[in-house]
Amino acid sequence: MLIHSASQLITLKGPPQRGSELGRLGVITDGAVLIRDGLIVETGSSGDLLNRYPNEEKIDAGGKAVLPGFVDPHTHLVWASDRAAEFEMRLEGKTYMEIMAAGGGIASTVKATRMASADDLYQQTKERAAGMFRHGTTTAEAKTGYGLELNAELAQLQVLLDLDREGPLEIAPTFMAAHAIPVEYKSREDDYTRLICEVMLPEVKKWWATHAAGKPLPFVDVFCERNAFTLEQTRLILSAARGLGFSLKAHVDEFENLGAAGLACELGAVSVDHAVKTSAAEIAALGKSDTVVVSLPCTPFGLAEPHYSPAKEMLAAGALLAIATDCNPGTAWCENMQFVIALACRYMKLTPAQALAAATINAAYAIRREKTVGSIETGKQADLLILSVADYRHLAYRFGGNLVSKVIKKGMVHSIQ
Repeated sequence: MLIHSASQLITLKGPPQRGSELGRLGVITDGAVLIRDGLIVETGSSGDLLNRYPNEEKIDAGGKAVLPGFVDPHTHLVWASDRAAEFEMRLEGKTYMEIMAAGGGIASTVKATRMASADDLYQQTKERAAGMFRHGTTTAEAKTGYGLELNAELAQLQVLLDLDREGPLEIAPTFMAAHAIPVEYKSREDDYTRLICEVMLPEVKKWWATHAAGKPLPFVDVFCERNAFTLEQTRLILSAARGLGFSLKAHVDEFENLGAAGLACELGAVSVDHAVKTSAAEIAALGKSDTVVVSLPCTPFGLAEPHYSPAKEMLAAGALLAIATDCNPGTAWCENMQFVIALACRYMKLTPAQALAAATINAAYAIRREKTVGSIETGKQADLLILSVADYRHLAYRFGGNLVSKVIKKGMVHSIQ
């Protein structure tokens, strides 16, 4: 298949983009890309490729921008029910942390998710995954964390494995029993931490070997925050996970700085996520590390909070920056990476080019899939978007709609509009 005559073929060729390098798009005007057997074979000018491959099936992308499929590196995709009532409570003056301390927030979703049947949980999650794909996300990370006991957490992992097998959305799972302290462990937080370290993590590794043989282990993530997990509890969980061979992620500095970003760098975490209140010293450490900062602008937007990740300071320090939806039922029910790009430009002051790179090649690196997705390069999966507009900057300029005309996943064409 030959996609040709793209007004802009945005390749994002090359490695993840650090610091001031963020935003190198590798644009080919009047570009073309040759796809065979689900892989990218060649990119170049339309005239050249049309001349050399006259017998290929063709898609005319005239007047349209073509770019890599979005990679969403932070979602909480698997849950049951909703928290619309809590949204109204926040509008009436309650803070997220006040609602959480009173038994709402994550705890209310845990209750609903534990009660849901396997089929109901699958169907609700499938609907959200389809929404992400329609808006151009071709690969997404997705966490457990609404079970908070072993069997319920494994049930969420099973949903993610089933959806990944079914496709078309490709899913990178994360085990996150350390999302909150379950109500049955209130005032026994250290006991729950030990349960994760000594029972859950070894059992997850054993379960994975029989249910997902040949696949990389899921990531392990911890929510380090007041009323969640302390810095020392986070250290214990991440260290235990690393000892078992899991790759690490961490929710850090969403509301307060507890030092978790520095800990994550020390332990070689793949990413630190949220990173709103991260200190200058920790930003400097991130700039010297391969730990990706995954910023989640939908979350402060959803909470009507004024503070976003200090992207400019992070880039000045040389950090690797990605962006994600944080799709979840409490603070950011958003399935649309186009909207994330629009928010990142307005509130994090990224340029459209920087935001697009953060949503593709850098996002792929944040889930360590940069060798297969995130850019349009020879040998990578043919995961591409054909927009309905000629200029990629409309992804940031407009908001609230869907500018994706076609999604191509592993060479299969899915028409959206």
